[in-house]
Amino acid sequence: MSFNTFGKIFRFTTWGESHGPAIGCVIDGCPPNIPLTEKEIQADMDRRRPGQSKFTTQRKEPDKAIILSGVFEGKTTGTPISIIIYNEDKKSRDYESIKNKFRPGHADYTYFKKYGIRDFRGGGRQSARETASRVAAGAVARVVLKNLIGKKFKVIGAVTQLGLMSCNKSNWNDAEIRKNPFFCPDKKSVKLWEKYLLAVRKAGSSCGAIIELRASGIPVGLGAPIYSKLDTDISAALMSINAVKGVNIGSGMNAAFLSGEENSDEISKNSGKVKFKTNHAGGILGGISSGQDIVASFAVKPTSSILTSRKTIDKKGKNTNISVKGRHDPCVGIRAVPIGEAMINCVLLDHLLMHRAQCG
Repeated sequence: MSFNTFGKIFRFTTWGESHGPAIGCVIDGCPPNIPLTEKEIQADMDRRRPGQSKFTTQRKEPDKAIILSGVFEGKTTGTPISIIIYNEDKKSRDYESIKNKFRPGHADYTYFKKYGIRDFRGGGRQSARETASRVAAGAVARVVLKNLIGKKFKVIGAVTQLGLMSCNKSNWNDAEIRKNPFFCPDKKSVKLWEKYLLAVRKAGSSCGAIIELRASGIPVGLGAPIYSKLDTDISAALMSINAVKGVNIGSGMNAAFLSGEENSDEISKNSGKVKFKTNHAGGILGGISSGQDIVASFAVKPTSSILTSRKTIDKKGKNTNISVKGRHDPCVGIRAVPIGEAMINCVLLDHLLMHRAQCG
Protein backbone atom coordinates (compact mmCIF):
# COMPACT_ATOMS: atom_id res chain seq x y z
CA MET A 1 0.00 0.00 0.00
CA SER A 2 1.35 3.42 -0.92
CA PHE A 3 0.94 6.79 0.76
CA ASN A 4 1.60 5.95 4.40
CA THR A 5 3.79 9.04 4.80
CA PHE A 6 2.62 12.54 5.72
CA GLY A 7 4.51 15.86 5.60
CA LYS A 8 7.19 17.58 3.55
CA ILE A 9 10.14 18.43 5.82
CA PHE A 10 8.83 17.08 9.12
CA ARG A 11 7.53 13.74 7.83
CA PHE A 12 6.23 10.62 9.49
CA THR A 13 5.38 7.17 8.20
CA THR A 14 3.01 4.93 10.17
CA TRP A 15 3.00 1.15 9.97
CA GLY A 16 1.23 -1.87 11.45
CA GLU A 17 -2.27 -3.28 11.76
CA SER A 18 -4.93 -3.24 14.47
CA HIS A 19 -4.42 -6.89 15.45
CA GLY A 20 -0.78 -7.30 14.46
CA PRO A 21 2.00 -7.61 17.05
CA ALA A 22 2.67 -3.86 17.07
CA ILE A 23 2.12 -0.53 15.37
CA GLY A 24 4.42 2.46 15.16
CA CYS A 25 5.89 5.34 13.21
CA VAL A 26 9.15 6.57 11.78
CA ILE A 27 9.68 10.35 11.95
CA ASP A 28 12.12 12.07 9.62
CA GLY A 29 13.15 15.72 9.47
CA CYS A 30 13.04 16.39 13.20
CA PRO A 31 15.55 19.12 14.15
CA PRO A 32 18.49 17.97 16.31
CA ASN A 33 19.26 18.91 19.92
CA ILE A 34 15.63 19.09 21.03
CA PRO A 35 15.13 17.59 24.53
CA LEU A 36 12.73 14.66 24.15
CA THR A 37 11.65 11.84 26.47
CA GLU A 38 9.21 8.95 26.23
CA LYS A 39 7.30 10.53 29.12
CA GLU A 40 6.47 13.59 27.00
CA ILE A 41 5.13 11.36 24.22
CA GLN A 42 3.21 9.18 26.67
CA ALA A 43 1.26 12.15 28.01
CA ASP A 44 -0.51 12.46 24.65
CA MET A 45 -0.78 8.69 24.16
CA ASP A 46 -2.64 8.35 27.45
CA ARG A 47 -5.28 10.88 26.36
CA ARG A 48 -6.10 8.81 23.27
CA ARG A 49 -5.76 5.41 24.96
CA PRO A 50 -8.87 3.14 24.76
CA GLY A 51 -10.72 1.59 27.68
CA GLN A 52 -10.57 4.59 30.01
CA SER A 53 -14.33 5.06 30.40
CA LYS A 54 -17.64 3.34 29.65
CA PHE A 55 -18.08 5.71 26.72
CA THR A 56 -15.25 4.27 24.63
CA THR A 57 -14.14 0.83 23.41
CA GLN A 58 -13.21 -1.49 26.25
CA ARG A 59 -10.09 -2.74 24.48
CA LYS A 60 -7.41 -2.39 27.16
CA GLU A 61 -4.21 -1.17 25.54
CA PRO A 62 -1.43 0.46 27.59
CA ASP A 63 -0.28 2.23 24.39
CA LYS A 64 3.24 2.56 25.75
CA ALA A 65 5.36 4.42 23.21
CA ILE A 66 8.95 3.15 23.07
CA ILE A 67 11.64 5.17 21.27
CA LEU A 68 13.95 2.89 19.29
CA SER A 69 16.14 5.47 17.54
CA GLY A 70 16.82 9.13 16.88
CA VAL A 71 17.30 10.19 20.51
CA PHE A 72 20.63 10.15 22.36
CA GLU A 73 21.26 11.32 25.91
CA GLY A 74 17.77 12.83 26.05
CA LYS A 75 18.04 14.88 22.84
CA THR A 76 17.01 14.38 19.23
CA THR A 77 19.94 13.66 16.92
CA GLY A 78 18.43 14.77 13.62
CA THR A 79 18.24 11.16 12.42
CA PRO A 80 14.97 9.18 12.00
CA ILE A 81 13.01 8.72 15.22
CA SER A 82 11.45 5.27 15.33
CA ILE A 83 8.65 4.61 17.83
CA ILE A 84 6.97 1.28 18.51
CA ILE A 85 3.66 0.61 20.32
CA TYR A 86 2.85 -3.04 21.08
CA ASN A 87 -0.69 -4.40 20.69
CA GLU A 88 -1.44 -6.28 23.90
CA ASP A 89 -5.22 -6.77 24.03
CA LYS A 90 -6.34 -7.89 20.59
CA LYS A 91 -9.25 -10.36 20.30
CA SER A 92 -9.24 -11.43 16.66
CA ARG A 93 -11.85 -14.14 17.27
CA ASP A 94 -14.48 -11.40 17.58
CA TYR A 95 -14.21 -10.94 13.80
CA GLU A 96 -14.36 -14.60 12.69
CA SER A 97 -18.12 -14.56 12.14
CA ILE A 98 -17.98 -11.52 9.83
CA LYS A 99 -14.65 -12.05 8.08
CA ASN A 100 -16.37 -12.69 4.73
CA LYS A 101 -18.91 -9.86 5.08
CA PHE A 102 -18.50 -6.15 4.37
CA ARG A 103 -19.56 -3.78 7.13
CA PRO A 104 -21.79 -0.99 5.71
CA GLY A 105 -20.20 2.42 6.20
CA HIS A 106 -16.79 0.83 6.71
CA ALA A 107 -13.89 0.55 4.26
CA ASP A 108 -14.09 -3.28 4.06
CA TYR A 109 -15.62 -3.28 0.57
CA THR A 110 -13.33 -0.70 -1.00
CA TYR A 111 -10.15 -2.19 0.49
CA PHE A 112 -11.06 -5.64 -0.80
CA LYS A 113 -11.99 -4.38 -4.28
CA LYS A 114 -8.76 -2.36 -4.52
CA TYR A 115 -6.25 -4.89 -3.17
CA GLY A 116 -8.02 -8.24 -3.52
CA ILE A 117 -7.15 -9.03 0.09
CA ARG A 118 -7.87 -7.45 3.46
CA ASP A 119 -7.02 -8.02 7.11
CA PHE A 120 -10.46 -8.57 8.65
CA ARG A 121 -9.06 -8.60 12.23
CA GLY A 122 -10.28 -5.27 13.51
CA GLY A 123 -9.99 -3.79 10.05
CA GLY A 124 -6.19 -3.94 9.76
CA ARG A 125 -4.95 -0.57 8.48
CA GLN A 126 -8.55 0.66 8.24
CA SER A 127 -8.80 0.65 12.01
CA ALA A 128 -8.61 3.77 14.16
CA ARG A 129 -5.89 1.83 15.97
CA GLU A 130 -3.50 3.29 13.37
CA THR A 131 -4.04 6.75 14.83
CA ALA A 132 -2.05 5.89 17.96
CA SER A 133 1.06 6.16 15.78
CA ARG A 134 -0.01 9.62 14.60
CA VAL A 135 -0.44 10.76 18.19
CA ALA A 136 3.14 9.68 18.91
CA ALA A 137 4.40 11.69 15.92
CA GLY A 138 2.25 14.67 16.93
CA ALA A 139 3.66 14.56 20.46
CA VAL A 140 7.18 14.87 19.06
CA ALA A 141 6.03 17.79 16.88
CA ARG A 142 4.45 19.47 19.93
CA VAL A 143 7.68 19.21 21.93
CA VAL A 144 9.70 20.68 19.04
CA LEU A 145 7.22 23.53 18.51
CA LYS A 146 7.33 24.42 22.21
CA ASN A 147 11.10 24.51 21.97
CA LEU A 148 11.20 26.66 18.81
CA ILE A 149 8.23 29.00 19.45
CA GLY A 150 8.14 29.08 23.24
CA LYS A 151 5.61 28.60 26.01
CA LYS A 152 3.04 30.80 24.25
CA PHE A 153 2.44 27.98 21.74
CA LYS A 154 -0.54 25.75 22.54
CA VAL A 155 -2.94 23.50 20.65
CA ILE A 156 -6.09 22.32 22.37
CA GLY A 157 -9.08 20.46 20.99
CA ALA A 158 -12.57 19.73 22.29
CA VAL A 159 -15.74 17.94 21.25
CA THR A 160 -18.33 20.66 20.58
CA GLN A 161 -21.07 18.43 19.17
CA LEU A 162 -21.95 14.87 20.22
CA GLY A 163 -24.50 13.43 17.82
CA LEU A 164 -27.59 15.63 18.19
CA MET A 165 -26.24 17.30 21.35
CA SER A 166 -24.28 20.54 21.02
CA CYS A 167 -22.52 22.49 23.77
CA ASN A 168 -22.36 26.21 24.50
CA LYS A 169 -18.97 27.29 23.14
CA SER A 170 -19.25 30.59 25.00
CA ASN A 171 -18.67 28.48 28.14
CA TRP A 172 -15.42 27.08 26.69
CA ASN A 173 -12.99 26.22 29.49
CA ASP A 174 -9.63 24.62 28.65
CA ALA A 175 -9.32 23.08 32.11
CA GLU A 176 -12.78 21.47 31.88
CA ILE A 177 -11.77 19.54 28.73
CA ARG A 178 -9.29 17.49 30.77
CA LYS A 179 -11.82 16.72 33.51
CA ASN A 180 -14.53 14.80 31.65
CA PRO A 181 -14.52 11.70 29.40
CA PHE A 182 -16.07 13.58 26.45
CA PHE A 183 -13.34 16.24 26.02
CA CYS A 184 -16.24 18.70 26.39
CA PRO A 185 -15.31 22.37 27.03
CA ASP A 186 -18.70 23.21 28.58
CA LYS A 187 -19.22 21.80 32.07
CA LYS A 188 -23.00 22.26 31.86
CA SER A 189 -23.27 19.87 28.91
CA VAL A 190 -21.43 16.90 30.42
CA LYS A 191 -24.35 15.30 32.31
CA LEU A 192 -26.67 15.65 29.30
CA TRP A 193 -24.07 14.09 27.01
CA GLU A 194 -23.56 11.21 29.43
CA LYS A 195 -27.27 10.37 29.41
CA TYR A 196 -27.45 10.72 25.64
CA LEU A 197 -24.46 8.51 24.82
CA LEU A 198 -25.49 5.79 27.28
CA ALA A 199 -28.82 5.60 25.46
CA VAL A 200 -27.03 5.35 22.10
CA ARG A 201 -24.81 2.53 23.39
CA LYS A 202 -27.73 0.68 24.98
CA ALA A 203 -29.54 0.76 21.63
CA GLY A 204 -26.52 -0.91 19.99
CA SER A 205 -26.04 2.12 17.79
CA SER A 206 -23.47 4.93 17.45
CA CYS A 207 -23.28 8.66 16.83
CA GLY A 208 -20.94 11.17 15.25
CA ALA A 209 -19.19 14.24 16.64
CA ILE A 210 -17.65 17.60 15.77
CA ILE A 211 -14.23 18.46 17.18
CA GLU A 212 -12.84 21.99 17.29
CA LEU A 213 -9.11 22.72 17.45
CA ARG A 214 -7.56 26.00 18.60
CA ALA A 215 -3.87 26.75 18.10
CA SER A 216 -2.43 29.85 19.78
CA GLY A 217 0.99 31.49 19.74
CA ILE A 218 1.39 30.90 16.00
CA PRO A 219 3.79 33.32 14.27
CA VAL A 220 2.72 35.31 11.20
CA GLY A 221 3.86 33.93 7.86
CA LEU A 222 3.46 30.16 7.99
CA GLY A 223 2.06 28.72 4.78
CA ALA A 224 2.23 29.55 1.09
CA PRO A 225 -0.13 31.39 -1.27
CA ILE A 226 -1.03 28.66 -3.74
CA TYR A 227 -0.24 24.93 -3.58
CA SER A 228 0.85 24.54 0.03
CA LYS A 229 -1.60 26.78 1.81
CA LEU A 230 -1.57 26.30 5.56
CA ASP A 231 -5.32 25.70 5.59
CA THR A 232 -5.02 23.27 2.67
CA ASP A 233 -2.50 21.14 4.56
CA ILE A 234 -4.47 21.34 7.82
CA SER A 235 -7.58 20.21 5.96
CA ALA A 236 -5.69 17.33 4.34
CA ALA A 237 -4.26 16.30 7.72
CA LEU A 238 -7.64 16.25 9.43
CA MET A 239 -9.40 14.57 6.50
CA SER A 240 -6.82 11.78 6.64
CA ILE A 241 -8.06 10.75 10.10
CA ASN A 242 -10.31 7.68 10.10
CA ALA A 243 -14.05 8.45 9.88
CA VAL A 244 -13.61 12.20 9.23
CA LYS A 245 -16.07 13.47 6.61
CA GLY A 246 -15.69 17.24 6.70
CA VAL A 247 -13.36 20.09 7.77
CA ASN A 248 -13.97 23.77 8.45
CA ILE A 249 -11.33 26.50 8.84
CA GLY A 250 -12.63 29.43 10.87
CA SER A 251 -16.25 30.07 9.88
CA GLY A 252 -15.82 27.46 7.17
CA MET A 253 -19.06 26.55 5.42
CA ASN A 254 -20.91 29.17 7.46
CA ALA A 255 -18.92 31.91 5.70
CA ALA A 256 -21.31 31.47 2.77
CA PHE A 257 -24.11 32.91 4.93
CA LEU A 258 -22.20 36.04 5.98
CA SER A 259 -22.13 39.43 4.26
CA GLY A 260 -18.86 40.99 3.19
CA GLU A 261 -19.06 43.35 6.15
CA GLU A 262 -19.70 40.53 8.62
CA ASN A 263 -16.99 38.28 7.23
CA SER A 264 -14.21 40.89 7.06
CA ASP A 265 -11.93 40.63 10.07
CA GLU A 266 -11.21 44.34 10.59
CA ILE A 267 -7.59 45.22 11.42
CA SER A 268 -6.25 47.94 13.71
CA LYS A 269 -3.02 48.80 15.46
CA ASN A 270 -2.94 49.65 19.13
CA SER A 271 0.16 50.17 21.28
CA GLY A 272 2.32 48.92 18.43
CA LYS A 273 0.40 45.66 18.10
CA VAL A 274 -1.76 44.57 15.18
CA LYS A 275 -5.20 43.42 16.27
CA PHE A 276 -8.12 41.80 14.47
CA LYS A 277 -11.68 42.56 15.52
CA THR A 278 -12.95 39.07 14.62
CA ASN A 279 -11.51 35.78 13.38
CA HIS A 280 -13.82 34.39 10.70
CA ALA A 281 -10.73 33.44 8.69
CA GLY A 282 -9.59 31.05 11.42
CA GLY A 283 -6.14 32.67 11.67
CA ILE A 284 -5.24 32.05 8.02
CA LEU A 285 -5.41 34.58 5.16
CA GLY A 286 -4.48 33.59 1.62
CA GLY A 287 -3.04 30.34 2.91
CA ILE A 288 -0.68 32.16 5.33
CA SER A 289 -1.00 32.44 9.11
CA SER A 290 -2.05 35.89 10.34
CA GLY A 291 -0.82 35.57 13.92
CA GLN A 292 -4.34 35.03 15.25
CA ASP A 293 -5.43 31.77 16.79
CA ILE A 294 -5.78 29.10 14.14
CA VAL A 295 -9.24 27.57 14.46
CA ALA A 296 -10.29 24.40 12.65
CA SER A 297 -13.10 21.92 13.17
CA PHE A 298 -13.85 18.51 11.72
CA ALA A 299 -16.82 16.17 11.60
CA VAL A 300 -16.51 12.48 12.50
CA LYS A 301 -19.16 10.07 11.25
CA PRO A 302 -20.89 7.52 13.52
CA THR A 303 -18.90 4.35 14.25
CA SER A 304 -19.63 1.83 11.45
CA SER A 305 -19.35 -1.27 13.67
CA ILE A 306 -22.75 -1.48 15.39
CA LEU A 307 -24.90 -4.21 16.97
CA THR A 308 -27.96 -3.29 14.91
CA SER A 309 -28.49 -5.72 12.02
CA ARG A 310 -27.82 -4.15 8.60
CA LYS A 311 -28.06 -5.39 5.02
CA THR A 312 -24.81 -6.02 3.16
CA ILE A 313 -23.06 -8.41 0.78
CA ASP A 314 -20.31 -10.97 1.29
CA LYS A 315 -17.06 -11.55 -0.62
CA LYS A 316 -18.93 -13.58 -3.24
CA GLY A 317 -21.39 -10.76 -3.84
CA LYS A 318 -24.34 -12.48 -2.17
CA ASN A 319 -26.88 -10.51 -0.15
CA THR A 320 -26.73 -11.08 3.60
CA ASN A 321 -27.16 -9.38 6.98
CA ILE A 322 -24.51 -8.29 9.47
CA SER A 323 -24.43 -7.41 13.16
CA VAL A 324 -21.02 -6.49 14.54
CA LYS A 325 -20.13 -7.70 18.01
CA GLY A 326 -16.96 -6.93 19.93
CA ARG A 327 -15.50 -3.82 21.54
CA HIS A 328 -16.29 -0.62 19.68
CA ASP A 329 -16.66 3.07 20.50
CA PRO A 330 -20.30 4.26 20.52
CA CYS A 331 -18.77 7.56 19.36
CA VAL A 332 -15.32 7.28 17.82
CA GLY A 333 -15.18 11.09 17.67
CA ILE A 334 -14.48 11.34 21.40
CA ARG A 335 -10.99 9.89 21.10
CA ALA A 336 -10.39 11.89 17.91
CA VAL A 337 -9.53 15.00 19.95
CA PRO A 338 -5.86 14.13 20.68
CA ILE A 339 -5.56 12.76 17.13
CA GLY A 340 -6.69 16.09 15.67
CA GLU A 341 -4.28 17.93 17.96
CA ALA A 342 -1.46 15.64 16.82
CA MET A 343 -2.13 16.22 13.12
CA ILE A 344 -2.29 19.99 13.44
CA ASN A 345 0.96 19.92 15.46
CA CYS A 346 2.65 18.04 12.63
CA VAL A 347 1.38 20.48 10.00
CA LEU A 348 2.43 23.54 12.00
CA LEU A 349 5.95 22.21 12.58
CA ASP A 350 6.27 21.22 8.93
CA HIS A 351 5.29 24.75 7.86
CA LEU A 352 7.52 26.40 10.44
CA LEU A 353 10.50 24.49 9.08
CA MET A 354 9.55 25.33 5.47
CA HIS A 355 9.16 28.99 6.39
CA ARG A 356 12.59 29.09 8.00
CA ALA A 357 14.11 27.35 4.98
CA GLN A 358 12.78 30.00 2.59
CA CYS A 359 12.59 33.17 4.69
CA GLY A 360 15.21 32.60 7.38
